Amino acid sequence: MSVLKSLAFASFVATVSIVNAEPHCPGNVNSLPLRLVMRSQIVVPITINHAGPYDFLVDTGAQVTTVDPALAAELHVKTQGTAGVTGVSVSARAPLTQLESVEAGSHVLENVLAVIQNLGQTQLADHKVRGVLGGNFLEHFDLLIDYSHEILCLDDSMQMRAKVKGPHIALSAQPVSQGSAAPQKLIVAVHLSGIAKRQLLLQLDSGSNVPLLYDAGRDLGRLQTVSAPLRGQGTDGQQHAFTVLAGQDLQVGPHSLRQVPFVTPVDSARSAARADVGGLLPTVLFQRVFINYSDHYVVLEPW
Repeated sequence: MSVLKSLAFASFVATVSIVNAEPHCPGNVNSLPLRLVMRSQIVVPITINHAGPYDFLVDTGAQVTTVDPALAAELHVKTQGTAGVTGVSVSARAPLTQLESVEAGSHVLENVLAVIQNLGQTQLADHKVRGVLGGNFLEHFDLLIDYSHEILCLDDSMQMRAKVKGPHIALSAQPVSQGSAAPQKLIVAVHLSGIAKRQLLLQLDSGSNVPLLYDAGRDLGRLQTVSAPLRGQGTDGQQHAFTVLAGQDLQVGPHSLRQVPFVTPVDSARSAARADVGGLLPTVLFQRVFINYSDHYVVLEPW
């Protein structure tokens, strides 16, 4: 999880439309109702080790599921060493555990690895949130996030992919470390109007509410800043400063988004190294996001 969970910009968060008909998932797939924290972060009820339900943040940008320390104590889980955890300007190690079972809607996975870590600003914004549902759970399904109807769809039957229409945007290939069991990152290629001459790789992230560049560096002059630095609290408990950049026209696949506001860490030298990705692209910029983990593509539907 990153400190970006603490920053909210109403300028690009669209109002959820009200519909009369009961929403449903494509292809006869069961829907899971979601609610939004800070108008952008997705929260769903899940069951852990046959206990709950507990409210968990659905975070496509987190590779591993996270459990709040208080919930870990409540569940009496046993730790199994530590794991590295990185975020914006954050790099640390956290206790690692294995959850007997994780259930979301009608779907259950057993023996799910999880880190035990404070949730930072997300839990300050909503104390009901007890953890994060990360990529090591989500990658077992086709995933549809439907903000306009406030539902989440998980499908392991391949029914949904035939029903979701729209251009397939390929996820960027990533080098695989030998012996690594980490799920793939959802990385898409984009172009920004301020640095149109080169392509950027951004991670599609449902846990963030603000588009972010990890290190604007030499591009800062062209991107321009529009305010004094903002501050937010990270999962390490520390305050971190961010520069707000002027709105950028963004191109991803066939879609053009106008005047998207980005932020960048003030002290980019402290950010964890990410040679494979240049920043974060929040899923809330789109009204529907379909992710096919097995075939490595996404379908995006702008507002």
